[in-house]
Amino acid sequence: MAEYLASIFGTEKDKVNCSFYFKIGACRHGDRCSRLHNKPTFSQTIALLNIYRNPQNSSQSADGLRCAVSDVEMQEHYDEFFEEVFTEMEEKYGEVEEMNVCDNLGDHLVGNVYVKFRREEDAEKAVIDLNNRWFNGQPIHAELSPVTDFREACCRQYEMGECTRGGFCNFMHLKPISRELRRELYGRRRKKHRSRSRSRGREIVNDPVDSEPCHFYCMSARKCCSLTKQVHNDIFFKDGLLNKKFVVIQYSLCNLFLVGGIFLTVIPLS
Repeated sequence: MAEYLASIFGTEKDKVNCSFYFKIGACRHGDRCSRLHNKPTFSQTIALLNIYRNPQNSSQSADGLRCAVSDVEMQEHYDEFFEEVFTEMEEKYGEVEEMNVCDNLGDHLVGNVYVKFRREEDAEKAVIDLNNRWFNGQPIHAELSPVTDFREACCRQYEMGECTRGGFCNFMHLKPISRELRRELYGRRRKKHRSRSRSRGREIVNDPVDSEPCHFYCMSARKCCSLTKQVHNDIFFKDGLLNKKFVVIQYSLCNLFLVGGIFLTVIPLS
């Protein structure tokens, strides 16, 4: 019985614990949910609730009409927000492995920012400090989040452009940053890693993720954190698709790496 209960914990078969809160760290029923929301006492991930304000959802003129915000202005505004928060998290609290912002419209997800630190101690420190701070004229509500695997929390249909539930979907619709900003933020961090490795006399592995995001997951502009010792082959996609190189790896592929790569071929190293 104990083994069975453990196997269904946090799934839809679990009649006691909320599967949505377990996977996504948020539930549309909130405190009224009939199932338990088990808030973690330690985690690598923190959630900053409703902190990002999308100008396209909130811009209004004096007569109450919604102001038009161009896609370019929208991306610039979002990139500035993302860079400010990401930089603050790293400089003040510790190394950030991943940061994601929800583009959903539901009250429990709208504007949520999820920051996954490398160390649980840094996440705990961030939550304590951030709950005493303000951002953009509003108090910050930060909490430890049970989400550590964003693959389970994300809406797969949205990533394929096929979600029919729109902004009120209960799975995460993650808003991508520009490719240039991603290279700048994560490239800056990798330079620090190289510097540390050189000081320790370690050999630096030539990793293509240092210069390019995961090609198999390029459609959602999120890098793959689960791969090591990657190399590029000199084979290009057939018919010029993306005009990128195939990626060949020595070890097993993570699920994140495979998403979006249906039309590609993976060649294992001998």
